[in-house]
Amino acid sequence: MKKVLILCTGNSCRSHLAEGLLRHMASNLFEVHSAGSNPAGYVHPIAIEVMAELGIDISQHQSKHLNEFLDQGIDTVVTVCGNADQACPSFPGQVNRYHWGFPDPAHATGTPEEVRRVFREVRDAIELTLTAYLNGYRESAPQ
Repeated sequence: MKKVLILCTGNSCRSHLAEGLLRHMASNLFEVHSAGSNPAGYVHPIAIEVMAELGIDISQHQSKHLNEFLDQGIDTVVTVCGNADQACPSFPGQVNRYHWGFPDPAHATGTPEEVRRVFREVRDAIELTLTAYLNGYRESAPQ
């Protein structure tokens, strides 16, 4: 099974949203992980909350450093923020790399509901991007 690593700087929001979504959408195709170049040490509670709204439980995810995956045979690296894209090291072997930048919902301000709305918007944008990626992946896969 192909291994996908989703990178973000803090590994607290966007990368966990993407990891949870991709696992949910394609666990039969990929072993999915996430990590950060400067991990925050926690998964943002609102990220957990907005994923639960979709029936996806990321409450057991942990914030990890990308170095944990350097020797894990990663096939595809996806960066979801500009800082992680620039900090992404070279991975051994033939690695596919994609950069899909999304705003960091952890920086959202406003009322609690306005902040949740930003988290939902980022979650939904990630889901749309992953859906397009998976459609292309499935179309190009040998039958």
